[in-house]
Amino acid sequence: MKLVVLDGYATNPGDLSWADLSALADCTVHARTPPELTVPRAAGAALLLTNKTVLGRGEIAALPELRYIGVLATGYNVVDLEAARAAGVVVTNIPAYSTASVAQTVFAFILEFTQQVALHAASVRAGEWTRSIDFAYWKTPLVELAGKTLGLVGLGTIGQAVARIGQAFGMRVVAATRTPRRFEGIEELPLGEVFRQADFLSLHCPLTPDTRHLVNAERLALMKPTAFLVNTSRGGVVDARALADALAAGRLAGAGVDVLDREPPPADDPLLAAPNCWVTPHLAWATREARSRLLETAVANVRAFLDGQPRNVVS
Repeated sequence: MKLVVLDGYATNPGDLSWADLSALADCTVHARTPPELTVPRAAGAALLLTNKTVLGRGEIAALPELRYIGVLATGYNVVDLEAARAAGVVVTNIPAYSTASVAQTVFAFILEFTQQVALHAASVRAGEWTRSIDFAYWKTPLVELAGKTLGLVGLGTIGQAVARIGQAFGMRVVAATRTPRRFEGIEELPLGEVFRQADFLSLHCPLTPDTRHLVNAERLALMKPTAFLVNTSRGGVVDARALADALAAGRLAGAGVDVLDREPPPADDPLLAAPNCWVTPHLAWATREARSRLLETAVANVRAFLDGQPRNVVS
C-alpha cells in the first residue's frame, strides 16, 4: 500500500528514523507540503500521515483511494472528521506522547519568571558581579513558589502532570475542569475563582468553539496584578490583544506562551512585543524523547490499521 507523510520535518528533522514506517508500506516522506501540493502528493495513497497539513472536505473528496489518516499530533482539527467519516476513512491521533515535555515547559516559563536565571547569568558575564561592592545582587524581584497558588484550566493528563510538579514545589493547586476528577491535593473551583486565586495560571484545555478566547479581557481583569499566565495548549484559547493590553497596563505581571493563534505568527502579533511576555516557537512537545514516542505510536497506529484493529481512532 502507498503511504505518504505530508509534513514529516517537525516530527523527524533528521535525528530519528522512518525505517519502521517504511517496513509497513511503500512510504514517501515530504518535509513540508504547501496546500496546492496536498492532493497531487497524496494521489493514489491509501495511507496519509499529517501534522499540520490540512485535509479538509475538498482534499478528502479528491482522494478516492484514501482509507486512513494518521495525525502526527494529539489535536486533530486539521482533518475534517465528518468528511472522513462519510468517505469511510479512519482517522487516528497520538495521545499523551508529550505529557512530561509539556509539563516541564510550563515550569521552564514559571522558573524563568521567578528567578530569571538567564538575565542574571548574562549580567555576571557582563562583569556586573565583578564590579559589585556586594556579595549578592538581583536585578528583578525573586519569587518563591512554595505556598503560592497554581491554577489549572483543564485537568487532563498534562494538567495532572503540572499539578504534581506544583505540589512538589509546595504549591497549592486549584483547578477548573468540566469533568470532576477528585484528585488528592487539588481543589476544584469554578473557572472564575481559579482566575481570581491563581498566582500562576496554566492552560490545559483543547481549542473548541467554547474555549476560543476563553482568556479574554473580562477574565484577565479577575487575575491578580502579580499573577503570571502560561499557555502551552492552543493559541486561540487566549485573546492575544487582551493579554497584550493587560501586560502593557501592568494588570498582569507576566506571561509565557508557547502557542499563538497563527503559527508562524505575523510580525504584528501583539504578544511578540508585549512587555514581560516570553514567547517560544511551539516547542513544548518537541524534545527528542517525546518525538520518538510520537513516531513509535504513529507506526503502531498504522500497523494496527493494517491488521484490521485500528487504535487511537478519533473518527
